[in-house]
Amino acid sequence: MSSLSVMILCGRSPRHLYVANRLCQNARPVAIVSETGAPVNSRKLLKQFTSGNLGRKAWRWLRDRRRYGDGREAGFFFGAAEPVLVRKDLLVEVSHVDHPDIVELADRLQPDVIAVFGTSLIRGPLLKRGRLGIFNLHGGLSPHYRGADCTFWALYNGEPDRVGCTLHGIDEGIDTGKLFAHICPEVREGDDELTLFWRSVRDGAEVYVEMLERLERGEHIGQPQREKGRLYQVKDRTLRAEREFAARMQNGLLRNVHLPARVYWFDDYAAGIAQRSAPLPEGQEL
Repeated sequence: MSSLSVMILCGRSPRHLYVANRLCQNARPVAIVSETGAPVNSRKLLKQFTSGNLGRKAWRWLRDRRRYGDGREAGFFFGAAEPVLVRKDLLVEVSHVDHPDIVELADRLQPDVIAVFGTSLIRGPLLKRGRLGIFNLHGGLSPHYRGADCTFWALYNGEPDRVGCTLHGIDEGIDTGKLFAHICPEVREGDDELTLFWRSVRDGAEVYVEMLERLERGEHIGQPQREKGRLYQVKDRTLRAEREFAARMQNGLLRNVHLPARVYWFDDYAAGIAQRSAPLPEGQEL
């Protein structure tokens, strides 16, 4: 357990609450900032309509309602319990994570670490807050898979070994900051995209905790990203790509696949940069 003070920035889905809770239980939380999203108004709707994005966004909304509306995510992370924060007393809600009030909150609380998962892009002065830095749990293996829907694209590209999450520092780019760990979940025949994504997040929460402990001990961890990789945007996941992906899964993309859970730490040693692989014992789940 770490004694570092942590300011948590997260979304509102069960997976976001789960990660926030694990950080609260294993560090010293000082605030939990939840991003609610800006209200939709007529000006925004008109802008989306005139840009041709309205139809595409409506289709994505319906798709996500179908994918996430059955309660499976809550059951995966919380079982029969209600998905709630363990420290609701620390909750601060804002429309956007870059709100000036959050910079003021960080300046007042002076957290050792700002821990992010599931918010929109962070820009501006907040990037400079946090005594030890600002970190993110990204749902893909950077730099190979940056941006959105990275579990989908790793499977679509026939690379189940590159399904996972990345713990990285946040800079001005999109998932381009200093690497701290790659977290790859167990992959089994019969898994689907969401199960693998959620498994990555669950395992990633435990590694997030371990990273805080290593930072507190003063260990020299982290490595700059040396490749550009590929950035996937939400708009890249078209209906055609969805259909091709479904066909590949039905045709046995994961047939006879069984990959164990793995954690890859990026350690900065005096003799040079080394990447250490630490697979979990067989049968053990994070």
